[in-house]
Amino acid sequence: MNGFVDEVEIEVISGDGGSGSVSFRREKYVPLGGPDGGDGGKGGDIRFIVKQNLKTLFALKHKKIFRAQNGFSGMGRKKHGKDGNDVIIQIPPGTLIRDIITKKVLKDFK
Repeated sequence: MNGFVDEVEIEVISGDGGSGSVSFRREKYVPLGGPDGGDGGKGGDIRFIVKQNLKTLFALKHKKIFRAQNGFSGMGRKKHGKDGNDVIIQIPPGTLIRDIITKKVLKDFK
Protein backbone atom coordinates (compact mmCIF):
# COMPACT_ATOMS: atom_id res chain seq x y z
CA MET A 1 0.00 0.00 0.00
CA ASN A 2 1.44 3.36 -1.05
CA GLY A 3 0.19 5.48 1.83
CA PHE A 4 -3.04 6.32 3.52
CA VAL A 5 -4.48 9.70 2.54
CA ASP A 6 -7.76 10.69 4.18
CA GLU A 7 -7.94 14.37 3.22
CA VAL A 8 -7.21 16.21 -0.03
CA GLU A 9 -7.99 19.67 -1.37
CA ILE A 10 -9.01 19.75 -5.03
CA GLU A 11 -10.58 22.27 -7.40
CA VAL A 12 -13.39 21.14 -9.72
CA ILE A 13 -14.51 23.14 -12.77
CA SER A 14 -17.45 22.14 -14.95
CA GLY A 15 -17.33 22.78 -18.69
CA ASP A 16 -18.91 25.82 -20.32
CA GLY A 17 -21.65 25.35 -22.87
CA GLY A 18 -20.76 25.89 -26.52
CA SER A 19 -21.80 28.97 -28.45
CA GLY A 20 -24.85 28.84 -30.65
CA SER A 21 -24.56 29.70 -34.32
CA VAL A 22 -26.18 32.70 -35.98
CA SER A 23 -26.99 31.48 -39.46
CA PHE A 24 -29.75 32.00 -42.02
CA ARG A 25 -30.87 29.82 -44.92
CA ARG A 26 -29.60 31.06 -48.27
CA GLU A 27 -31.24 29.24 -51.12
CA LYS A 28 -31.93 30.56 -54.58
CA TYR A 29 -35.70 30.00 -54.55
CA VAL A 30 -36.36 30.75 -50.87
CA PRO A 31 -36.32 34.55 -50.68
CA LEU A 32 -36.77 34.88 -46.91
CA GLY A 33 -35.10 31.76 -45.60
CA GLY A 34 -35.38 31.67 -41.83
CA PRO A 35 -32.73 31.06 -39.21
CA ASP A 36 -31.00 27.70 -39.26
CA GLY A 37 -28.20 28.04 -36.70
CA GLY A 38 -27.51 25.14 -34.34
CA ASP A 39 -27.36 25.27 -30.56
CA GLY A 40 -24.07 24.92 -28.73
CA GLY A 41 -23.24 21.67 -26.94
CA LYS A 42 -23.65 21.17 -23.19
CA GLY A 43 -20.54 21.57 -21.06
CA GLY A 44 -19.17 18.53 -19.24
CA ASP A 45 -20.01 17.75 -15.61
CA ILE A 46 -17.91 16.69 -12.64
CA ARG A 47 -19.20 13.40 -11.24
CA PHE A 48 -18.14 11.60 -8.08
CA ILE A 49 -18.49 7.80 -8.15
CA VAL A 50 -18.19 5.72 -4.96
CA LYS A 51 -15.97 2.66 -5.47
CA GLN A 52 -16.40 0.08 -2.72
CA ASN A 53 -12.87 -1.32 -3.13
CA LEU A 54 -11.15 2.06 -2.56
CA LYS A 55 -9.92 2.75 0.98
CA THR A 56 -7.96 5.99 0.55
CA LEU A 57 -7.84 9.25 -1.43
CA PHE A 58 -4.24 8.62 -2.48
CA ALA A 59 -5.09 8.80 -6.21
CA LEU A 60 -6.26 12.42 -5.73
CA LYS A 61 -3.19 13.54 -3.79
CA HIS A 62 -1.13 14.80 -6.74
CA LYS A 63 -3.83 16.04 -9.13
CA LYS A 64 -5.31 19.24 -7.71
CA ILE A 65 -7.50 20.57 -10.56
CA PHE A 66 -10.21 18.62 -12.36
CA ARG A 67 -11.68 20.42 -15.38
CA ALA A 68 -14.51 19.08 -17.56
CA GLN A 69 -14.49 19.70 -21.30
CA ASN A 70 -16.36 22.65 -22.79
CA GLY A 71 -19.22 22.08 -25.22
CA PHE A 72 -18.52 22.66 -28.91
CA SER A 73 -20.08 25.49 -30.91
CA GLY A 74 -23.09 25.00 -33.13
CA MET A 75 -22.92 25.49 -36.91
CA GLY A 76 -25.22 26.47 -39.73
CA ARG A 77 -27.80 24.09 -41.24
CA LYS A 78 -29.13 23.30 -37.74
CA LYS A 79 -25.97 21.40 -36.76
CA HIS A 80 -25.82 21.31 -32.97
CA GLY A 81 -22.47 21.36 -31.18
CA LYS A 82 -21.11 18.25 -29.50
CA ASP A 83 -21.45 17.97 -25.70
CA GLY A 84 -18.31 18.21 -23.58
CA ASN A 85 -16.97 15.08 -21.86
CA ASP A 86 -17.64 14.56 -18.16
CA VAL A 87 -14.89 14.05 -15.58
CA ILE A 88 -15.44 11.11 -13.24
CA ILE A 89 -13.67 11.13 -9.87
CA GLN A 90 -13.60 7.84 -8.00
CA ILE A 91 -13.83 8.11 -4.21
CA PRO A 92 -14.09 5.64 -1.33
CA PRO A 93 -17.32 5.23 0.66
CA GLY A 94 -17.66 7.65 3.57
CA THR A 95 -16.11 10.59 1.69
CA LEU A 96 -17.32 14.09 2.59
CA ILE A 97 -17.32 16.90 0.04
CA ARG A 98 -16.90 20.32 1.69
CA ASP A 99 -16.80 23.90 0.46
CA ILE A 100 -13.25 25.14 1.09
CA ILE A 101 -14.37 28.61 2.21
CA THR A 102 -17.45 27.96 4.35
CA LYS A 103 -16.44 24.44 5.49
CA LYS A 104 -20.07 23.44 4.88
CA VAL A 105 -20.61 19.78 3.94
CA LEU A 106 -22.01 19.69 0.40
CA LYS A 107 -22.37 15.91 0.09
CA ASP A 108 -21.81 12.89 2.31
CA PHE A 109 -21.12 9.70 0.34
CA LYS A 110 -22.10 7.06 2.89
